[in-house]
Amino acid sequence: MIRSELLGVLAKEHPDLRAEDIEQVVDIFFDQISHRLAEGGRVELRGFGAFSVRERDARQGRNPRTGETVAVAAKRVPYFRPGKDMRRVLNDG
Repeated sequence: MIRSELLGVLAKEHPDLRAEDIEQVVDIFFDQISHRLAEGGRVELRGFGAFSVRERDARQGRNPRTGETVAVAAKRVPYFRPGKDMRRVLNDG
């Protein structure tokens, strides 16, 4: 699902709300998750899962096109761990 599909589903399920208001709520929701992760925090949505940040060390990589060795800098990457309810939905159908 892409963002526009999410907005469409929410608009259909909540016809009493204006599309602009729905879009604003979705923007705030994702912005808050991003800001919390940028601060090094964790976001847990019970039943859905938890978002956190993991540190990746600097390493030597390889350019797949040329085979040349390149330095890959250390970085922080987002990580998602699904909750029990999410895993149950995915595995039980």
